Amino acid sequence: MLLDNVKKYYGKEYDFNCAETMLYAANEEYNLNLDKNALKTMAAFGGGMAIESICGAVTGSLAVLGIMFTKERAHESEKMKQLSQEFFKGFEDKLNTSNCKELKEKYRNDEIRCSSILYAAAEVLEDIVVKERNSVD
Repeated sequence: MLLDNVKKYYGKEYDFNCAETMLYAANEEYNLNLDKNALKTMAAFGGGMAIESICGAVTGSLAVLGIMFTKERAHESEKMKQLSQEFFKGFEDKLNTSNCKELKEKYRNDEIRCSSILYAAAEVLEDIVVKERNSVD
């Protein structure tokens, strides 16, 4: 399960930010075969892009959806727009916001850091991936 990999990569051993965690976890879970440079793209998206804007768990999850469900470019179809909107709705249904600052105020503490936020993102992302894979098969 994606959640298991999120727990693995958000541990102290790796010390990844939320966006990195989502991409590393999905890379392993879904066999995306991303190279180190591709994985490093999420480094700048942690902490709501370092300005406490959109949550890194969200941006990392959207990156995963783009990698998995874009053939060549986003404008080929409405698929990416639909999947992004579906992810945001699911995430915000669980946590009421996608703003990093607000999420940290509600859910983050020094002991668990942003674990509950990442776990919610993993659940929403996994649901979308399973649904999309089943609709293709």
